[in-house]
This record gives sequence, structure tokens and C-alpha cells, in this order.
Amino acid sequence: MFGYLPKGEILQNPEMLYIAIGILGATVMPHNLYLHSSIVQTRDWQPNTEKRWEAIKFGTIDSTFALSLALFINSAILIVSAATFHFSGNQNVAEIQDAYKLLSPLLGVSAASAIFGIALLASGQSSTLTATLAGQIVMEGFLQFRLPSWLRRLVTRLLAIIPALITIIIFGEHSTSRLIVLSQVILSLQLPFAVIPLVMFTSNRRLMGEFVNPLWLKYLAWGVATVIVGLNVWLLLQSILG
Repeated sequence: MFGYLPKGEILQNPEMLYIAIGILGATVMPHNLYLHSSIVQTRDWQPNTEKRWEAIKFGTIDSTFALSLALFINSAILIVSAATFHFSGNQNVAEIQDAYKLLSPLLGVSAASAIFGIALLASGQSSTLTATLAGQIVMEGFLQFRLPSWLRRLVTRLLAIIPALITIIIFGEHSTSRLIVLSQVILSLQLPFAVIPLVMFTSNRRLMGEFVNPLWLKYLAWGVATVIVGLNVWLLLQSILG
């Protein structure tokens, strides 16, 4: 449990900060904020105050449960990795391929590697699904740009697969882990562009009326947004100066 408490060393060590920022981006993911915002509108509520409060309540439960589950899964990955590899003297395990080969022998469970592979597949499918839905919401809701569902899926899959294939062809399969972490860091760098407008709009009484954020939530939200921006800026500064 003490591992959840951030240490000052993270701000001083660029490699640790890079991984921490990647974990933040992988857990929250900016496009999911658009997705959860849109889910609220799908509820069969009537245009009155009571039903709108009900939609907000269930939307809050949805997003809280989803983010908590993501936090649990990411925590489980770190805990299993530390318990399996670090304390067994295999601190050099950094690639998915190595983890796959060593899980079963080290844990003594023959199905461990297969379960690990299934979990990776499920994670990839879940991430792809949410990203595709969020892209659809942005295109159709903000840009009023509509595409047939088959074409939308084809375009989004190609946009995701082609850069990964190019990277693997040029740098080899061992570049996948670095590519995954880099993509998660990029997600974190994009978070402020989703979080700051969200906090601004939901804290604006002229826009929200009686549904505006209470004062305590407004301060808490701006505090979280400030921390996210600060960590991202500090990482960029360290990368540039380093």
C-alpha cells in the first residue's frame, strides 16, 4: 500500500518520471473522458431536473467504476511483476516476450503464460474499442463528420496498426515495449487538453446552472489538473534539457 504514495525521487529521476507518467496516461486515457461524457446522454432520461440529476449520478458511478477497475488492473500488473521477477533475481525482465516465457516456470503454474496472453489480448481489444467509440463521438458530435461504420473501423484500425508495424519492421520486435510506454506517455501529455476544458465547463454556472460543480469539487478538480500539467511540463523540460 505504501507503493501508492508518490516519492520525491520520481521528480528527480527522469526514467522513473517517464514510467509514472505512462502509468497515468494508461489508467485515465484522455479519450475516455469524451466517451464517459457521451454515455451520460445515452440514458433514457426526460428533460427535467430530477432525471438529469439521475443521469449525472449514474454517469458518475460508471466512470468511477471504470477508472477504479483500470487502476486495479494496472496495480495488479505492477504487483505481479515485482513479486514474480524482482524478488526472484530477474530484474532484467523488461520485454513482454521475456515475461511470457518466465511466468509459468517462476510461478509454478503452467497456465500462467496463457492467462497472461489472454489478458493482453483483452486489454488491446478494450483499448481499441474505447478509442474507436471516442473517435466516433468526436467526429459525429463535434465535427459533424459522419462515416459508414465499416469505413470508420477500417480507417481507425489502419491508423493504429501502420505506425506500430513500421516501428517493428525498422527497430525489431523488441521495440514494442518502448512503443507501448511511449504511447502511454503521449496519452498523458494529451490529458490536459481534455481535463482543463472539462473542469472549466462544469465549473461555469452560466453553462451548467444548478448542475455546476460545488466549490470543494471545483478546487479539487483544478488541483488535479494542475498536478497533471505540472508533471507533464516537468517531464518535457527534463527531456529537452537532458
